[in-house]
Amino acid sequence: MFTGLVEETGRLTDKIATGDGYQLVISANKIMSDLELGSSVSVNGVCLTVVKKTSGTFSADTIEETLKKTNLGGLKIGDRVNLERPLKAEERLGGHFVLGHVDTTGSIVEIKELSNSHFVTISYPESFGKYLIYVGSVAIDGVSMTVAELGKNTFSVGVIPHTWLETVFSDKRPGSTVNLEFDVLGKYVERIMEGKSADIK
Repeated sequence: MFTGLVEETGRLTDKIATGDGYQLVISANKIMSDLELGSSVSVNGVCLTVVKKTSGTFSADTIEETLKKTNLGGLKIGDRVNLERPLKAEERLGGHFVLGHVDTTGSIVEIKELSNSHFVTISYPESFGKYLIYVGSVAIDGVSMTVAELGKNTFSVGVIPHTWLETVFSDKRPGSTVNLEFDVLGKYVERIMEGKSADIK
């Protein structure tokens, strides 16, 4: 489990085809201190498992299903990625509960540069609209964000300067693909309500 508070950005240094998937080799600094073989790590919001490690890189495998749901397959050598290690039990929860299980991808529609922030609008598949609420939480490429505005199949978030510079947000342009994970609490509520409806019938 993660919090959506990115610890650092790494860079894709190699992308090795493995059947219908890829083994991604990513350079990093801060998170390498306690990363071990078998450790989980969030890469652009996707929970991956470390399968190899050097002094400055780690490798993680992606499978066909992961590539269908996320933007990892579109990464190019040299691209930056958001990185976060799992939440420790004794740590403060500063973002929201992020599982690293991406629901779908969205596309950046517009980026407005304001006086001291950026306002980013993202389109998403209509079927996921039930999981978004005004001032609710959503993870975008693994970054915990608050919904500032809801439109028809779009939502917008305000990005403060620190987040803009310290994550891959500053690399994005209109048309860029982002990974979206909707708040797990909404999914549990939906499941509970489905059960109640079935009981009534």
